Amino acid sequence: MCEPFIRGYQYNFIRNQADYVLHTLRTVGDPKVVEGVRSSAQAKVAELFPDVTDSRMTMLESIADLRTGEDLQKYVQGLEPYLTAFPPITEQQIRKLFPKNKKLKLPDLAQIDFRYVSYLSWIDISTNKMFIVYHKDGKFVGVEGRFTETNKKSYCFVCNRYEKLALFSAISRKRPTNASPDYYKSVGNYVCTDGHVCNKNVTDIAPLEKFIEAVVE
Repeated sequence: MCEPFIRGYQYNFIRNQADYVLHTLRTVGDPKVVEGVRSSAQAKVAELFPDVTDSRMTMLESIADLRTGEDLQKYVQGLEPYLTAFPPITEQQIRKLFPKNKKLKLPDLAQIDFRYVSYLSWIDISTNKMFIVYHKDGKFVGVEGRFTETNKKSYCFVCNRYEKLALFSAISRKRPTNASPDYYKSVGNYVCTDGHVCNKNVTDIAPLEKFIEAVVE
């Protein structure tokens, strides 16, 4: 039985590296350049899993052996049994993360393939709010904020891909020492309007974690 160890964003990163290897093979005629790209992809993938030293690393490092589109498909499909799904979460657990929202509208959890989810997000158009649920240090964290459509494309702060964006702004729960009773600080950034698309694109979860820390911790 396969022991899952690849998170969704890591899977996306590996897939992107595999795509780049194959693209280079098809478009570059210099064998040295191709070999350099192969070695770089192999090293970058290995760096994601410093504690993996068994046959799983052999599997990961076979990214350097890709030759055809079929090879790429088999390689990526071979990773899927090792995907670590977003931890199971119930509607009740989500509601507890946002206790002030008595009429909270929730996503259809049954329709989500959590293997490919690095973070859970959804939009409530009726209140112009976006909700984010993330799992960190063994517990779920919820962040809610104002959702303002921009009607433009640019780079999302989470996935760093060129997508349709909205401004997501949340009130920080942090309060400086001796802050006045009416003190508040808003933390905002531009994020994909489609959380599903963002989850497919994200290859580094650090920017999202930094944002959540600025709001919650």
